[in-house]
Amino acid sequence: MNALKRVYLMMGITGIAALAACNNDFLDVVPTDRVSDAAILSDSVLFESFVVNRYMGVRLTDKEAEGTPPGFGRGFEYAMWSSLTDESVYNNDDNTWLIQRGQLSPENTGIAGTLWKRSYRSIRECNYALANIGEVPMSEARKNWLIAELKFIRAFRYHDLIRNYGGVPLLGDKVYQLNDDMTDPALFERQDLQACISYAMAQLDEAAAGLPASNGSSWQLGRATAGAAMALKSRLALYAASPLYDAGSWEDAVNAAVAVIGLNKYSISQNGYRELFRTASTDNEIIFARYYSVGARHVPMEIANGSNGHGGWGGNVPLQNLVDSYRMANGKAIDEEGSGYDPQHPYENRDPRFYATILYNGAQYRGRAIETFVPGGRDSREGADNWNTSRTGYYLHKFIDEEMPINNPWNIAGLQPWIYFRYAEILLNFAESANEAVGPDAVPAGAPFSAREALNQIRARAGVEMPAIPQGLSTDAFRELVRYERRIELAFEEHRFYDVRRWLIAEDTENVPAYGIEITRSGNAFNYERKVALDGRQFLPRHYWLPIPREEILASNDQLQQNPDY
Repeated sequence: MNALKRVYLMMGITGIAALAACNNDFLDVVPTDRVSDAAILSDSVLFESFVVNRYMGVRLTDKEAEGTPPGFGRGFEYAMWSSLTDESVYNNDDNTWLIQRGQLSPENTGIAGTLWKRSYRSIRECNYALANIGEVPMSEARKNWLIAELKFIRAFRYHDLIRNYGGVPLLGDKVYQLNDDMTDPALFERQDLQACISYAMAQLDEAAAGLPASNGSSWQLGRATAGAAMALKSRLALYAASPLYDAGSWEDAVNAAVAVIGLNKYSISQNGYRELFRTASTDNEIIFARYYSVGARHVPMEIANGSNGHGGWGGNVPLQNLVDSYRMANGKAIDEEGSGYDPQHPYENRDPRFYATILYNGAQYRGRAIETFVPGGRDSREGADNWNTSRTGYYLHKFIDEEMPINNPWNIAGLQPWIYFRYAEILLNFAESANEAVGPDAVPAGAPFSAREALNQIRARAGVEMPAIPQGLSTDAFRELVRYERRIELAFEEHRFYDVRRWLIAEDTENVPAYGIEITRSGNAFNYERKVALDGRQFLPRHYWLPIPREEILASNDQLQQNPDY
């Protein structure tokens, strides 16, 4: 029996006990909708269930957490985080367009408004468990695992805060109670980025030292391992060294990535790029993921993102901005001399990851070709259910499992894993930081290979097999290739939003209009014309960080400092 199911069972037992107590004193009622502190701390199984449930947070807004509570970041929701970037737009808005249009404010945070409250609530819950674990009847070895696990979860919540808001208040191990002085200025004091990142990375060092090396019968899949803690540290170290943060060194980022690589535990999957995201697996590329099951699912991706011609709702529709970023199979950009790009056949001979990520006019899907053309295209505005027609002329393919039904999927679909960390990200972290530290061809001290060789491992994946990057490139030229690989390899995985910000290029990328494609058929020929899929796209300097929700500022009696220019 898994830990989450134990929580529900114990809640049921608690309810039965409450009914029995009524025979003695009907005024002495034990709540049946919660578990008491005393019960949690006196039962090792219940306490561990409490810890495991800290991987999830509370639902705080409309249209999130369908099927199961939210985890870290955003993950599988109707409107995905990609639809706040130049990867996609959400077809039906759902509080995403205001962010794309630069209308984000402390009073109107759209889908980005839950991160602050959910993260701090989870941090307090972790602090509660850490403060009380000494009372739990449990072996010291098991306690040490759970202590490390709680430090990992807490650090992950701080990671969510740091990369969205910058420097934030650090609560340490304090468990705040209602009778504490909530007007104390120290409670709302924001620490600088370097202090926040140093704290989180120190916690991850402690977590990595205490967590199991692998999942198994005594440490279920989906719980953090030492490798997961080291992977999160690698990401934070990369962020710290980046221009927006300027709070660390490229050498430290290299070392953090090398630590994960040196485990010799992870590798690039050779089972196909698309397969990695389509079904739950224990592939060696996956370092840490959230797994789902029937009865504990996420949003069914097939109906939520399917074409109108298949009965889908459109969902997170890819932008032409992203489509144009995919290079040709020969490694050249589409506007580069000798690329072979043909604007009359724009989807031919592209980077194979394009076909695994995006459904385009002519792509084979569920036994037929996608038809986004007019007149008469089944997946166009002239098809069935045209209120769900893609605004961009494209549909999402990554994550989609064609074996899952589109119609009535509720008790069947929604089982793909959300991958928080995979080995390709670690190689990309290493390639970026090693290039900045020593250039693309030199092997950093203690590393097994160069930045260029790391990138080529990703490009050589079976089924991708993009041309190897040659020796002799400048640091600047190689930097552009690293940024290309992150854009393509990690598309729709919640990296683009943060990458363009930490590189300080968002004022360029996010001020480009949100483009789609209008395809007109005449006989057997197609005409392709770029169109604006969502008007008013705008990014201002203040948008490098999210605004802290106004309610949080007011709750602090204006002691919590807002991010600049909001």
